[in-house]
Amino acid sequence: MSSHEVSEAGSVQNQENRLSLRGAAAVKSRLEIQENVNPKPSNRTVLGVLENNPRRQPALRGSKQVNVQPCRSDDHGKSCAEKPSSKQPAFQIHVDEPDGACSKKHISSKKATVDCSPLTLNPTVTRLRQPLATIDLPMDLSFDSPMDMSIIEGEERLVNVNEVTDYAAEIHTHLRDMELKCRPKAGYMKKQPDITNSMRAILVDWLVEVGEEYKLQNETLYLAVNYIDRFLSSMSVLRGKLQLVGTAAMLLASKFEEIYPPEVAEFVYITDDTYTKKQVLRMEHLVLKVLSFDLAAPTIIQFLTQYYLRQRVDNKVESLSMFLGELSLVDSDPFLKYLPSQTAAAAFILANYTITGGSWSKALVEMTGYTLEDLMPCIQDLHQTYLSAAQHAQQSVREKYKGSKYHEVSLIEPPEKLVLN
Repeated sequence: MSSHEVSEAGSVQNQENRLSLRGAAAVKSRLEIQENVNPKPSNRTVLGVLENNPRRQPALRGSKQVNVQPCRSDDHGKSCAEKPSSKQPAFQIHVDEPDGACSKKHISSKKATVDCSPLTLNPTVTRLRQPLATIDLPMDLSFDSPMDMSIIEGEERLVNVNEVTDYAAEIHTHLRDMELKCRPKAGYMKKQPDITNSMRAILVDWLVEVGEEYKLQNETLYLAVNYIDRFLSSMSVLRGKLQLVGTAAMLLASKFEEIYPPEVAEFVYITDDTYTKKQVLRMEHLVLKVLSFDLAAPTIIQFLTQYYLRQRVDNKVESLSMFLGELSLVDSDPFLKYLPSQTAAAAFILANYTITGGSWSKALVEMTGYTLEDLMPCIQDLHQTYLSAAQHAQQSVREKYKGSKYHEVSLIEPPEKLVLN
């Protein structure tokens, strides 16, 4: 072999080696990019197995999922829970009837066509448009942001953005009106063919853990539970899809409330890959459709904030009232029959009584229209929940409020008896 051929062979070999190394580096780079796109949390918070339903065998998480069943009545008057399931459309709405039975209607999958004609401007109007004239402003106007430190009477203090005295009454009136429009049906669980209150409690308990794992706002949890209850008030769901409903509701609440909501892939991951990304997004679309895109629902936290501004309490009372409010989320019975403003008032009164021995001030009576006598049924129900919290099957809320962030209020012993004045 000549020296020229040897040189040429060596050049070809070096070129192949470079291509091989370049290909390996490209694969490694793609793998690293893929890992960085979807980082996984160190601990996966997954939902435990739902409790047994006496009427049916339990469907374990990760097993073959069953479509959402319609809730209907047959011709012989049998309830929807007694009729064996057959192949039906995946999602149907059940409607209340005078005789208490459930009927259904299909959700149309046809997309409405929208006339997207382009907006045209009149040329005459375009020609007549003139730039704004210069506005002379008085020199004594202040452009300070309301978030800045304000100087009042020579002293600096931090402005509370929630303390808008001029609009406080209007804000409270608006919240009271909206809570009626965004209220779930108290007895919807009686019309669910395959899920129970205990299963809902397991789901809410899991959502509390998810919120802590991803450091979500407490408001996000309250909104998610509201979406779940309103969805289940209209839709019949089998237990195999209950976690999917909860996951989609938490995703929507995160998008509505959080600055940086978790990605869809992260919600798929925390379900232990029980559902696919496509299933979560489809359920999200269905939840939005059932809720008519009404996502700004007043919550217990919003009403508690209003009460704190009217009657000042210390941080421990605030934390305890928030703890009691979250305890009320876990059990739909009896708390779905109360409005968020009523539950918030009961939590405020019970927390204030436990820490300071205080009660419900006249200022709050005037603001809310609720007297202590009006709130007593809700206070008594919440007190019983508080007494039995340590023995409850779901403990995520108590674990959450054992931390120093919330002044360890879940460790405070509840009062055995209430003597409110």
